[in-house]
Amino acid sequence: MAEKEFTKEELSQFDGKDGHKAYVAIDGLVYDLTEIGAWENGKHHGLTAGKDLSEEITKAPHGKSVLSKLTVVGKLV
Repeated sequence: MAEKEFTKEELSQFDGKDGHKAYVAIDGLVYDLTEIGAWENGKHHGLTAGKDLSEEITKAPHGKSVLSKLTVVGKLV
């Protein structure tokens, strides 16, 4: 697991737009969604990358089951 720490401000720079990587935080961990087709351009079903989506993922049909397939790049501090 990566040890990089992200503030919310730093995380917001990873919005998936204009060539930026797409990262989201869930329960304190930061995940890379850059290569996930459903997150093209940093958007997925009305959600945007670069944010803490801990609350929003609990409402998603897949829940947290998809997290095990993603790469952790750090933690939110």
